Order: sequence, then C-alpha cells, then structure tokens
Amino acid sequence: MLRRNIEVFMACDKEEGEARTVLFGAPFDCTTSYRPGTRFGSGTIRRESFGIETYSPYQDRDLLDSAVMDIGDLELCLGDASAALSRIEEAAEEILAAGKRPFLLGGEHLVTLGAFRAAARRYPELRVIHFDAHADLRDDYLGAKLSHACVLRRCWELVGDGRIFQFGIRSGDREEFAWGKDHVTTHRFDFEGLEQVVESLAGKPVYFTVDLDVLDPSVFPGTGTPEPGGVSFDALRRAVTLVCSRANVVACDVNELSPPYDPSGISAAAACKTVREMLLALE
Repeated sequence: MLRRNIEVFMACDKEEGEARTVLFGAPFDCTTSYRPGTRFGSGTIRRESFGIETYSPYQDRDLLDSAVMDIGDLELCLGDASAALSRIEEAAEEILAAGKRPFLLGGEHLVTLGAFRAAARRYPELRVIHFDAHADLRDDYLGAKLSHACVLRRCWELVGDGRIFQFGIRSGDREEFAWGKDHVTTHRFDFEGLEQVVESLAGKPVYFTVDLDVLDPSVFPGTGTPEPGGVSFDALRRAVTLVCSRANVVACDVNELSPPYDPSGISAAAACKTVREMLLALE
C-alpha cells in the first residue's frame, strides 16, 4: 500500500485512491563524475516548493485540483549503485502495479535506470524522450557500467534501436556521438523537431526523462556538470508542457539539481516550476 509522505511537494497530498501520479525521490549521487550533491536535490525540490504558487498562469491550472500523491524519498544505499537501482525499480513497480504514473525526483541521472526498468517491463513498446546537455551514451565511464554518464546506453539495451529521442544535447565524447548515429535520434542544442517526434509517438507509451542541466548554467548553476550553451527556462517550460500534455507519458523523472552549487536558490526555484508545469500538463 502506498502511503503519503508527511512533507510533500506543493499540494501533492492526495491519498492512494485519489492519485493518478505518484511522486517519489531518489537521493543518490555516488557515480557523479564531476561535482557531487544531487543526493540533496529531491528533498530540496520538496522543501522549496512551498515558496512557489500552486497556480500556473502559463496553463491556467492549479495543483490544488490535481490528483498527485507524494510518498517522499526512498532510503537508498549510497555506496552501492546496483542496490540503489533495485530499490528504485521496486518502488516504481509498486506504483505502476497500483495503476499510477511514477514521477521520480533525482538525484543523479543514473536513478532513471531503476524506474525505467520497471516501466520497460510493463510496457514492451516503450519509447524515451530525453532532455539533457549530455548524451549519456557511454558504454562505461572509467570502467563502470552503472554511471550517470551511461544511463541512456543502459536504457537502450532494454528497448533497442529507434526508440530513444534526445534533445538539447551539447556534450559527449566522439565515440558517443558516433555510436548514437546508428542507434538513437539526437537533436543537438535545443528542442527543434520535438513537436514532430511527439506526433510520431501518438499512442505509444513514453518514458520522459529531464536532466535539468539541459538549461543554460546562467539560469541554472546548481548542477553537478554545468554545460554552457543551454536552453532558457521558458524554452524548457514550453517543451515539458508539450511532451506531458500530448505524449502518452507512463513514467517520468526530473534530476540533476545539486543545491550546494547555488545558494541563491534560483536553480531550486527553476526545478520546482519545471516539476509543477509537468504535473499540471500530465493532468
């Protein structure tokens, strides 16, 4: 049985019987390749959400009217990526089995793999829409197969060619980009072509993963691996609203907020508003 957390993301306080979407956090960052701190992302998003209105003037919708439950952060073994992923997978499977949509708050991007495994098992025709600065298609990172730098490669192993659609990508090594040409569809630098991809996936189940470092670090400095040349907040807001309102999103996540690198709180506010707009569009 799913139980609501005491502290919830703004207004996401429905009980299991009412909820259609279930938020849960994965405070994990043991494979971070540059600057750690994303383990504090999910908790910060939840706490800082109380400084943001539940009403979205962009969509003329309010989270007070939504059917969202927040079950809080998972307790994860920070020193064991495999064990952490198994726990995330178990939680996502429980949510899916209850007929709900899992919405995961990271954490580093590797946490996606746990929820994705559960979704891919339940939806054999699953597709992926991926927003990120980084391709995340390495086969390994310094010998590690379970790394945030490899997460989309591990997802590809579960669904195969032609099912992963990446946007905003502006970083990766030469081998990643060369490999990706034959196996995934990569839209570099921005969201051009997103509407056409969403239209092409009509009726197909979609896993939607948002790495917040797709944003330019001038507006989102609070991340572990900042990459200049990213998109604006408004571009991201429009893009996530498009995907969540028009694609058949069966599971999703938002990850890579690292609060220690932005004491101003601007990055946390951007993360909160991104989550709010996604939740409202999913309704």
